[in-house]
Amino acid sequence: MAEFDFDLFVIGAGSGGVRAGRMAAAMGVRVGMAEDRYLGGTCVNVGCVPKKLFVYGSHFSEEFENAAGFGWNVGKSSFDWPTLRDNKTKEIERLNGIYRNMLVNSGVNLIDGRAKIAGPNSVEVAGKVYTAERILIATGGWPYVPEFEGSEHVISSNEVFYLDEFPKRAIVVGGGYIAVEFAGIFAGLGAETSLIYRGDMFLRGFDQEVREFTAEEVAKKNVSLRFNNNIEKIEKLSDGSLLAHLTDGSTLAADTIMYATGRVPNVMDLGLDNIKLEQADNGAIVVNDQFETAEPSVYAIGDVIDRVQLTPVALAEGMALVRNLYDGQNQQVDYDLIATAVFCQPNIGTVGLSEEKSRELYTNVDVYKSTFRAMKHTISGSDEKTFMKMLVDRDSDKVLGVHMVGPDAGEIIQGIAVALKAGATKAVFDSTIGIHPTAAEEFVTMREPVS
Repeated sequence: MAEFDFDLFVIGAGSGGVRAGRMAAAMGVRVGMAEDRYLGGTCVNVGCVPKKLFVYGSHFSEEFENAAGFGWNVGKSSFDWPTLRDNKTKEIERLNGIYRNMLVNSGVNLIDGRAKIAGPNSVEVAGKVYTAERILIATGGWPYVPEFEGSEHVISSNEVFYLDEFPKRAIVVGGGYIAVEFAGIFAGLGAETSLIYRGDMFLRGFDQEVREFTAEEVAKKNVSLRFNNNIEKIEKLSDGSLLAHLTDGSTLAADTIMYATGRVPNVMDLGLDNIKLEQADNGAIVVNDQFETAEPSVYAIGDVIDRVQLTPVALAEGMALVRNLYDGQNQQVDYDLIATAVFCQPNIGTVGLSEEKSRELYTNVDVYKSTFRAMKHTISGSDEKTFMKMLVDRDSDKVLGVHMVGPDAGEIIQGIAVALKAGATKAVFDSTIGIHPTAAEEFVTMREPVS
């Protein structure tokens, strides 16, 4: 008789947990997995997937306007929120079913319910205790909303995908990628939208020119940017609307106020006090390069360890963990040159170092950049512009970072990320023949650095 019920018990059926569980089960490992809320995790249910669908939906209003320059008479258009919301939900439910089938078919014992660690080798779900040789915590992150007077009236990214009614006026609070993306979604779908951020410029950590260029373009899309400001309190009025009192002394009325003020590790009620575990100040579980916690039988991956909060990173961590534990490998996740995209409008795509970071680390940095109106907009009438930037170490000719703001930036930068990962130099870019006419070809035709 086996000493434990499972060889591996995974808490959380999100991207990292599902990948680790499926891979382990395929190797013959007895895997148990518990999930109490989102099968497939934040990304599938209330994150990247539904958000991208909303971004697509919100962009049609602009496409209708642009069509006129190409000879199309679109006519009067209107937006029906329940159609987008419910079609999105149907797609998410379809994906939930796929995830469930994948897990069950791979041999994972999927248990519905909130798991709580009862000890170094035991997990309790819905009153039943399961034993496991190893426990993997993959519970992801959770939206952080500060407490203040009236904060009970706001929503987070968890609720925004299921609103009963689409707001005529929306306020988004925050300066990260989620805030910027949803400001564009609300505005594109027709809401009078304001973005409030306490700092002087959103998207902290991104290249400064990218931030500034994005702010200019976002402001063109009917988003009112209110930097160096914040909400002190929210008052609910008799008609059900909300009145935000701002730190600059002004007030702003809205039907919906969404807070996108960061995410914190989802560690509430996990029973972490029942094991030896180290946590950071924000609750993140501390692990080593092998994703081991201070408790030898307990591991953690994904947003709950708060390294790089991206779905593909959680997948990579899950795969590395399983290969190391059950396939005799000694694999470490390479966190260098991780490409990322922000699906604001226009999109941001970026890989490598910002100019600010490049100049910190390298003595001689050449900067190549280009700003232009995309070919499409030469007759669409839109004044949207595209921005591209490349940073090069002059001494080695190595490309340090590539950044883009414009349509399909994420799609373009993904390919460039492969080149940077392979160690591409500026000479390699220069010797590459471009695809014409595309925006992407600009990256292989920028010959002279800016002075």
